[in-house]
Amino acid sequence: MPHILVAGKLHPSGLDLLKAAADVTFDYVEEITEESYRPLIGRADALVIRTQPLSAATVAQADRLKIVSRHGVGYDAVDLPSLNERSIPLTIVGDVNSISVAEHAMMLVMAAAKRTVRAHVSVTSGNWEWRGGLEAVELYGKRLLIVGYGRIGRHLARMASAMGMQIRACDPYLERQGWPNDAIATPCDLSAGLGWADMISIHAPKTDRPLIGSDEFARMKPGAILVNTARGGVVDEAALVAALESGHLSAAGVDVFESEPPAATNELFTLDQVILSPHIGGLTAEAGERTAVASVQNVLDFFDGKIDPAVVVNAASLKALPDTA
Repeated sequence: MPHILVAGKLHPSGLDLLKAAADVTFDYVEEITEESYRPLIGRADALVIRTQPLSAATVAQADRLKIVSRHGVGYDAVDLPSLNERSIPLTIVGDVNSISVAEHAMMLVMAAAKRTVRAHVSVTSGNWEWRGGLEAVELYGKRLLIVGYGRIGRHLARMASAMGMQIRACDPYLERQGWPNDAIATPCDLSAGLGWADMISIHAPKTDRPLIGSDEFARMKPGAILVNTARGGVVDEAALVAALESGHLSAAGVDVFESEPPAATNELFTLDQVILSPHIGGLTAEAGERTAVASVQNVLDFFDGKIDPAVVVNAASLKALPDTA
């Protein structure tokens, strides 16, 4: 009988799925720290984990571990090499939050364009005359560049199209694979797109260097708006602050940070033309339920011998474990 360790608070629908599953038992630790679940890892055949780290040291203590299921799509905090050494599959959830993230990106684009923070403060501080400066701009007819044209980027394109925006997208992978026939956005080169766009929304994966740094900011139009709901580190924060302070960028929306949670000394906190949120793009009530159910289902499917290889990050590990029952 497989024993499952759930590390991190899970939506009740995910817990209900576990309770209803035949022939499994589970431990449940709501606290989101590695130290909180580590004492229980030695008896776990499977681990469902939220955002807390899974280090090589903890994996070394998991003698019975056969699968790790991430409650989400990112796995930066998981020591993948240590899992690979023991042929332990790491699964992620499928498309459970792309609508949520796209809506959040659209909200940040609108909030930045309408100078929402400054507007709010003008009312609460009694500076009613701020409205006469006409800082807010319309979205209609504006040029939106979407950097990364996967599910999230495509949802955003449909939303922005309804607002009457002109839309281009940059995605080298899709350009090699073939641009979707039903795409709303026109493909373009990143450098050219940065100079064309009034507003830019980032949906690209994190690599070993920032995708958007000082050189890229210099290519943007004066007065452009940047929104990042992808990953911290995709945009160089110091370069972003410099572009905002100089006035080259007029506003920004930031949901992800190089260090999370960001330090109290983060310079973005001092800028009232910036809208900040605590990495919540995908954290809606609906997406939370779907994610919990999917992360539990991945474990149950694994032990039933019917795991979908598309959700396995290190798919070679499945070949090393032909008997998953």
